[in-house]
Amino acid sequence: MKFVLLFGPQAVGKMTIGQELAKITGLKLFHNHMTIDLVEPLYGFNPEMWRLTNLFREEIFKSFSKSDNYGMIFPYVWAFNEKDDWDSVEKMCNIFRSKGGTLLH
Repeated sequence: MKFVLLFGPQAVGKMTIGQELAKITGLKLFHNHMTIDLVEPLYGFNPEMWRLTNLFREEIFKSFSKSDNYGMIFPYVWAFNEKDDWDSVEKMCNIFRSKGGTLLH
């Protein structure tokens, strides 16, 4: 299992790169708006929306890491100056690492 973390600031083309990478590698693209767009219309941008978004992502990562899929690409806005972002990245990487996955970032 491969886990590719594409990170950078907002609106720099992470999802576009992910789409092209998915085409040539067979990896599945799980872009961050898949969960945001699910929850934001119901809650707006507030702490509960982010709690649910992170919960859905974590559960998807856990389920996917146990599957027989080749791997996943996840574009992510990583604020290097935010401890919470470092913790989130470590948590998602550990989900795949714990199942023997290869991390690429």
